[in-house]
Amino acid sequence: MMGRQEAAQAPLFYAFNLDTHVPSNHLLRGIDRFLDLSELHQHLAPHYSNTGRPSIDPALLIRMLVVGYCFGIRSERQLCGEVHLNLAYRWFCRLDLEDKVPDHSTFSKNRHGRFRDNDTLRFVFEKVLARCLEEGLVGGEGFAVDASVVRADASRQRGVPGSEVAFDRTASLAWPVREYLEALDAAEEPETPPKNVSLTDPAARWTAAPGGPAFFAYSTNYLIDVKAGVIVDVEATPALRSDEVNSTRTMMDRVEQRFDQKPKRLIGDTAYGTAEMLGWMVDEKAIEPHVPVWDKTERNDGTFSHSDFEWHDEGNEYRCPGGKALRHGWRKFTVPRTGITKENTIIYHASEHDCRACPLKARCCPNTPMRKIRRQVNESARDVARQVAKTPGYLRSRRQRKKVEVLFAHLKRILRLRRLRLRGLCGAHDEFLMAATAQNLRRMAMWLVPKGPEMGNPLPA
Repeated sequence: MMGRQEAAQAPLFYAFNLDTHVPSNHLLRGIDRFLDLSELHQHLAPHYSNTGRPSIDPALLIRMLVVGYCFGIRSERQLCGEVHLNLAYRWFCRLDLEDKVPDHSTFSKNRHGRFRDNDTLRFVFEKVLARCLEEGLVGGEGFAVDASVVRADASRQRGVPGSEVAFDRTASLAWPVREYLEALDAAEEPETPPKNVSLTDPAARWTAAPGGPAFFAYSTNYLIDVKAGVIVDVEATPALRSDEVNSTRTMMDRVEQRFDQKPKRLIGDTAYGTAEMLGWMVDEKAIEPHVPVWDKTERNDGTFSHSDFEWHDEGNEYRCPGGKALRHGWRKFTVPRTGITKENTIIYHASEHDCRACPLKARCCPNTPMRKIRRQVNESARDVARQVAKTPGYLRSRRQRKKVEVLFAHLKRILRLRRLRLRGLCGAHDEFLMAATAQNLRRMAMWLVPKGPEMGNPLPA
């Protein structure tokens, strides 16, 4: 017999507890355990007035942002709607059934105002990282660094050649354009105009790094600890290789200053194997470089390559396969000359007399009177990296470097951060910081909170 729902008189009073309706193994329960915002109000106190109507609790806004980034809810309007409907989201945000969810416009204004002015998202990220340190997820022995390109919120059709772009500074300009012009004014040296500039987001770089058609993009740079894949720092840069590499110094120095964490080894790909970068690792920071050396000195035409010449440190000279010396100065000057070129190299050359009579000349310098070799100023650091590459620990480091790539795949596939919603370098900075915070929170929740036996893991990590 077909049953029918009884339409009885509704009770006068309800006893509803949100906590009982959130599964014990829900991902947000684990995240709530490790997210401590008790010091947030003190951090933001100087930016709020002592009079007037009370504003929305900033801790509520942060918790809503965490929900949005943890579950890939990219739209702020959609996020407010999801928090309104989802019981688990309400519980995490400390909202009761009758509490009102902030309007999406108010949410956006607070996020882009006070949070950006005092670097609140950096404050939250570092609080989460401090908890990772307390829980023992950061070993501090080895760090890995890498960058990933994320599309900017800028159309390809709104780009103009860099040599033709001109903004009217007297007109009312959008925030990303003002930020871009202020950065140009603050630069010590004038920058070379990029190939294309977006009129919507000028700081974004025109790139085709992943292959395919070019687009405007930013790069998110991750510095992770290889023990558990915890992100120890993140930096937003334009999608330019030199900016990505230079951001490593910023992140390493910041982690050392704020958390007293300095690794014994740094892992990276070939982009981080430039002479300047290796010199910084070895000579300035005393860090073992587990990085392939960026080397373009090998020859494929059958003549001797750079590696065929033996370096003699005591004589400050090279020895060719024929046993002859290559020096950067055959004459003695009253005022010693360094011989350093604009490319930070020193040119060593053989004696023309030695090369003319050498039987190996056809294999060494068939088209020039003498053989020349350019030696990097930081060549000793490059030699250290070459020696490290021969050790068993280097092979282990190459495997551990994949942990950064896994985080980038998680960022784009699970957190759905394939395209930015905020514009300007500050907007990219905010989005990348919140995404890294969400990833660290999810990592702690998945690693440190036991899963309920009755349901397993209801959400992907």
